[in-house]
Amino acid sequence: MMATPTAEAVLQLDGVTLTAKLGAVPVAALRDLTLSIGRGRVLGVVGESGAGKSMLARLISGLLPGGFTVTSGSMHFAGLDMLAMSASKRRALLGRKIAFIPQEPLTALNPLWTIADTFNEHLARVGVPSNERWETARKALESVQLPVPGDMLKRYPHQLSGGQCQRVLIAMAFASNPALLIADEPTTALDVVTQTRVMRMLAEQQRVHSTAVLLITHDLRLAAHVCDDVAVMYAGDLVEYGPARDVLDEPRHPYTRALKYATPDLTGPRRRLPVLAQQMPGLSALAGIVGCRFAPRCPSAGTACAAVLQTRAAPNGHRVACSEACEHAPLVDNSQAPLLPPAPVMGAQPVAELREASLTYTSRGGVFGQRKTSFHAVKPLSLQIFPGEFVGIVGESGSGKTSVARLLMGIEQPTDGRVMIGGEDLTHGSAERVRRAREQVQIIFQDPQSALNPRRSVERLLTQALEAAGVASLDAKQRLARAQSVQRDVGLPADTLTRFPSQLSGGQKQRVNIGRALCASPQLIVADEIVSGLDVSVQAQILNLLLELRRERQIALLLISHDLSVVRYLCSRVLVMRRGEVVEQGLTEEVFAAPRHPYTRALIDAVPSDHAGTPWPPAELEEAA
Repeated sequence: MMATPTAEAVLQLDGVTLTAKLGAVPVAALRDLTLSIGRGRVLGVVGESGAGKSMLARLISGLLPGGFTVTSGSMHFAGLDMLAMSASKRRALLGRKIAFIPQEPLTALNPLWTIADTFNEHLARVGVPSNERWETARKALESVQLPVPGDMLKRYPHQLSGGQCQRVLIAMAFASNPALLIADEPTTALDVVTQTRVMRMLAEQQRVHSTAVLLITHDLRLAAHVCDDVAVMYAGDLVEYGPARDVLDEPRHPYTRALKYATPDLTGPRRRLPVLAQQMPGLSALAGIVGCRFAPRCPSAGTACAAVLQTRAAPNGHRVACSEACEHAPLVDNSQAPLLPPAPVMGAQPVAELREASLTYTSRGGVFGQRKTSFHAVKPLSLQIFPGEFVGIVGESGSGKTSVARLLMGIEQPTDGRVMIGGEDLTHGSAERVRRAREQVQIIFQDPQSALNPRRSVERLLTQALEAAGVASLDAKQRLARAQSVQRDVGLPADTLTRFPSQLSGGQKQRVNIGRALCASPQLIVADEIVSGLDVSVQAQILNLLLELRRERQIALLLISHDLSVVRYLCSRVLVMRRGEVVEQGLTEEVFAAPRHPYTRALIDAVPSDHAGTPWPPAELEEAA
């Protein structure tokens, strides 16, 4: 796919093919890529896991894994032929002319070094004299609006929040005034308000330094708002390329449309999310694909699609690697809207209830421990959750969302107030009755990979909750039958039960996670950020699955999330928390359509709009945020 070369291009790739040797068969990990980034421009690279985004970043950085070789094309940086450079010259560019912001800020910073130590190493590499490094670092932190930068330099990474760590990395990246910045999912692990502040900070620094930025993200809306151009990748191919607003408002490739419509939004009709069949092919599966690599998943693909990859030009420099017939064909039937969650029956007994429950942590300081400090994780809160009701809790990191969940699960005892599960008081009941009540609450963890024991088969994982509950009456045949029933309910293939977590995709692992919670037939499921780390298409599958399970089983769900769009899609009621206090609550549609508290408005304003013409990020967030 050809991009228009520019005289001021900082980075230019022309027809680059990166080949991996798998045994005796060479496979194009990146195929015929052509793109450019001009000085002061931002190019967003969008796609799901396996699309080739990070491999593109490693190619530009010269950090390719063994066995990968550029077999055709050219790549120039500031007029220099990067493919003809020696490895030492390529490395010399890193940190100086080419900067990098990694995905996980906490793991990117050395936990044994202060921020000053980290800056000292970086500034020494780029040639800043030792007597100037402290002041250079202080000014860099000041430029990203970190409070008391001199004090911040003396801290360790664990003493900073995730957003502060990400600002430190942004400050370090721009300290050497790079010509090109590669930002790899810089906001993935951050809540919506922190994400907005980080992206605004990144944009301000980019404008000051006139830096070319390659922004890698799975969020098409985010890319459309902060980028000048967007490149959509699928399985190593550049399937769509053009101005950001055009790509978001009028996506032409079926895969780009799938990414857009598979993501819930805060406005417009609530429609059932379309789901693509199958999943992104792995590298080994690409060996036999000559034409369009998306064709096996495309509902409109014809015989010509499998034979050749067609690239066509569209208005405004927009290019799409797709036949005209597929481009205008309907993606899926997207006309059937999911039913709204049923309104709670106020006369029924709630499955879970908090009665003026609060949670306060107390610590003592001073030489003899005479100074007592209290932290109110949850201020007095009353909440009822009824059968079949999905309730969401939103707020920034540290607002108290997870603490509420820990109270309902019996992990934490309230400082004051009561916690009721199925009518049983967890704070005053007998040990046996409390144990049985706790079994009615199950949790779906955020990271399915770390939540599943790699040594257990799927069958044993699904029935794990029964073991924890001490159900010894089931024999092997009955346990298998229970696992098979749950496996069908969560939509796992029949042969999954004998597999291990390492043999499953990300979506399948999360389905196992959900199935394990369902196996004990709980009244309430607590879901903690269960789709935040999943690809867009997998997220749509999981969200639709939860709606189906609510209809079939009448389970109640407490959803903890910083993604307001997901909460709107699933939940009938929402609570907005800030600093341990519920500042607003009510029916989800009413709260999001007409928020009354400034903090709720700030959360909503921080979400990128579906329409690229809407200004984002906002110039200023509400003071309450």
